[in-house]
Amino acid sequence: MKRVFLLLVLPTLLFLSCQKEPPKNEVIVMGMIHSGHRTNPNYDIETVKNLVRAIDPDYILTEIPPDRYPQARKEFDELDTIMESRVRVFPEYVDAIFPLTKEMDFEIIPTAGWTKPMNDYRNQRLREIRQDTAWAERWEEYQEAGRKSREAMNSAGDSNDPYFINSNAYDEAGEIRYEAYNRILNETLLLGGWDNINIAHYWHIEKAIEKHRGEGKRFLITYGAGHKGWFLRELRKRDDIVIKEMTPYLDQVLK
Repeated sequence: MKRVFLLLVLPTLLFLSCQKEPPKNEVIVMGMIHSGHRTNPNYDIETVKNLVRAIDPDYILTEIPPDRYPQARKEFDELDTIMESRVRVFPEYVDAIFPLTKEMDFEIIPTAGWTKPMNDYRNQRLREIRQDTAWAERWEEYQEAGRKSREAMNSAGDSNDPYFINSNAYDEAGEIRYEAYNRILNETLLLGGWDNINIAHYWHIEKAIEKHRGEGKRFLITYGAGHKGWFLRELRKRDDIVIKEMTPYLDQVLK
């Protein structure tokens, strides 16, 4: 009986042992400085373009809301420019990533959890808080965290340096402010709170990565540099991806 069982089971075991694990996707998170790309000579639009060329992604996950992307794509394809208000504020997309679609083969995926009602409520609530004496102590605590964060940033590196902007040290210095922002304001700002907006962003990011699980593709995530640390903490929980550092690409482009 044992021999019969082994004869039946052995082929299956051999087949399973020969099966390869599906290839892991690669993920790179590149911190953006938005309007700073037009003024920072060390991290300008041409540098962004060259970094994207060096990374050579299959997908670029962008800080563009899904409901704003179709209009921006239509404008770029038909007019070679972008007028859509939410996308237009990001030079890295208007001047670098959209134009690069003419020479490179990657897909832009809009993944921002931002909405106009959320943004309007957040701005209104922050104005109210600044004028509300009941919030004075908590607001000062948040302001003090911002000062400590800037001091840590200045001590850790050069805020104009793309190496520093894309480093763990940058994330750690920024976390001083974001921890206070989240602890003090997340609940009252509702969807515009720090954890809450990052959860909304990351939901779209994870959805895109999950859709292409096991394909061995390369994803480039391009958000404001402040989001980088939050995203990386979540991405490191996944066992189906390989997170690649920015340093080799920065070396390739800047050295």
